[in-house]
Amino acid sequence: MTRWTRRLPLMAALLGIAFALPAQAEEADDPWPGLVQDIFNNRAMNDGSAVIGIEMPYRAEDAAIVPVTLRSKLSPADGRRIRSITLVIDRNPAPMAAKFELGADANVTEISTRVRVNNYTDVHAVAELSDGQLYVSKVYVKASGGCSAPAGKNAEEAQSRLGKMRYRQFAREEAQASRIREAQIMIGHPNNSGLQMDQVTQLYIPAFFVNQLKLTQDDSPVLSMEGGISISEDPNLRFTYVSNGAKRFRAEAKDTDGHVFRNEWDVEKPGT
Repeated sequence: MTRWTRRLPLMAALLGIAFALPAQAEEADDPWPGLVQDIFNNRAMNDGSAVIGIEMPYRAEDAAIVPVTLRSKLSPADGRRIRSITLVIDRNPAPMAAKFELGADANVTEISTRVRVNNYTDVHAVAELSDGQLYVSKVYVKASGGCSAPAGKNAEEAQSRLGKMRYRQFAREEAQASRIREAQIMIGHPNNSGLQMDQVTQLYIPAFFVNQLKLTQDDSPVLSMEGGISISEDPNLRFTYVSNGAKRFRAEAKDTDGHVFRNEWDVEKPGT
């Protein structure tokens, strides 16, 4: 046995330690247990793989506008329903990105939006069901710098669009028979994170974002959102719901500066 051959086991062991240390360090630094305590008061988390799905790109093209879709996986025969979904981006400066409350009779089964991701991170979706239990699913996303990325629009353009809303509907083959609708709400708002820097003054732009959104068909709740700095510029929600026959769809949004924005649309003639 040569001297080189005798050294191989030692080198392999050292390499194993070197590769294991970052993984162990990351595991030891896992923020999720602390977030369960801070956001959910340490409530028990059940496996949500058969309850709530979360879809995001593994590697984001743009960390400031990362698409995310939350989808109910409950069987139609299941007597439970999802009351709320909390979206947590573990390593963002403000990890709770949004909490969605689902209308009791709206049967919302899918929600899509766009978020900022600041670091490589786990992203958790926590569904609270009508049985009072919490169910969690997660994905891993490679993205960085999304919370500090400069706004896509200049201040004047953003101000001119402030609070403007659009409502769209999308055709679904089963819609006529089942009354299922797919719709989208878009709100003009800079949704400043507080971590972005003014390129002229080199000062941080104060946080300024939509923190509440309520959607109703006539006066019946469809979906509401409690939002944070992780929701991207110009908040955009696409979702499914079951029509109750209402003729009007209404939206009310509030931001952190106290502005209130309202609009409503004829369900049969959606648009601006």
